[in-house]
Amino acid sequence: MYAVVGLGNPGEKYARTRHNVGHMLIDVLTARSGGTLKGHRATNTHAVGVRMGEERIILATSDSYMNTSGGPVKKLLDYYKVDPENLIVIHDDLDLPFGTLKLKRGGGEGGHNGLKSITSTTGTKSYIRLRFGIGRPPGGQDPADYVLRPFSSDERTDLPALLERGADAIEDVLAIGLDKATTRLHSH
Repeated sequence: MYAVVGLGNPGEKYARTRHNVGHMLIDVLTARSGGTLKGHRATNTHAVGVRMGEERIILATSDSYMNTSGGPVKKLLDYYKVDPENLIVIHDDLDLPFGTLKLKRGGGEGGHNGLKSITSTTGTKSYIRLRFGIGRPPGGQDPADYVLRPFSSDERTDLPALLERGADAIEDVLAIGLDKATTRLHSH
């Protein structure tokens, strides 16, 4: 079994911000599956179990803030008995240009507090990540402010297609494995 978790902050205030691209992508995957995310008190997440091909998948978003997302992710993994090796985390990435999508297993957190929290609570960095590029803030804007702002109008135009491409990449990981999915995603 796999758990696919989209990182972000809870609440309407953050719903359309760059930091919540993980939540947005989980919404696309949930819609594709025909499922509905429901509050899951035991794990402090919104989650749904679905089938993607032969795999049983838990799609989830954390109900906690980004910096403390590790606790709910660990509870989700424990509740559903999912090995951290089968965790896929979708997150925003300042170090990639807007619209760039990258898959990888493990690595550093690149200053991303959500990843730091997950690594701390799971005790491993070897989970799979889908990095969604949001680019660097313009001028001297503080990165912390930038990630909490909505996408620009130009970015919003491209966002739906990018979210669909990200959902395709997650489905590819589950259907053909990380190596082949990475090759397919990175060759486009």
